[in-house]
Amino acid sequence: MAAPVKVYGPPMSTAVSRVLACLIEKDVDFQLISLNMSKGEHKKPEYLKIQPFGQVPAFQDESISLFESRSICRYICEKHGDKGNKELYGTNPLAKASIDQWLEAEAQSFNPPSSTLVFQLAFAPLMKIKQNPSAIKENEDKLAKVLQVYDKRLGESRFLGGDEFSLADLSHLPNTQYLISAAKDKMEDLFTSNDNVGRWWAEISSRDSWKEVVRMQNNTPN
Repeated sequence: MAAPVKVYGPPMSTAVSRVLACLIEKDVDFQLISLNMSKGEHKKPEYLKIQPFGQVPAFQDESISLFESRSICRYICEKHGDKGNKELYGTNPLAKASIDQWLEAEAQSFNPPSSTLVFQLAFAPLMKIKQNPSAIKENEDKLAKVLQVYDKRLGESRFLGGDEFSLADLSHLPNTQYLISAAKDKMEDLFTSNDNVGRWWAEISSRDSWKEVVRMQNNTPN
């Protein structure tokens, strides 16, 4: 029996939680190895051997080491295509291409403004850093434009990549969860003002895999 894969990093990390959700969807055994980033454990030489940029997550599958959460998710899906959710990364070239294009949209168009908002709305208050109202407004406007594009797409198909839940949808869960938790009224309105986006978010955020990730986050000591 193969040893569980190893995921390094705290589940509160958006990138780590993306990988955890993928592993749970694919029914792949894993060991979560949390790092104390406040003590610089992610900058120690032994960790830099598997994640040369000193970021999270890092991933090990026996002798294989990987970093960058979206690449890790693709690897998991390709290696374990016959396990768990078989549609997570498509089952034919066209399905994979559709998923990949929306994964790129998430990384290039959704992630930049949403990550800035996650920092400003969720993490800055915890770190006692003054919020930047102009940055918040600018990135709210950018995100609103992205969601308008998403709303059109989601009026044509149930999920971003097609009619099945996939990595393209899963990859949006971490940032959106933080945004709606940190500024519920404002961010929930931003998403639900687009009917199709609101329907989509309600469906993907209620998946058992994501509920399990949120449970892991809530059980992590502060």
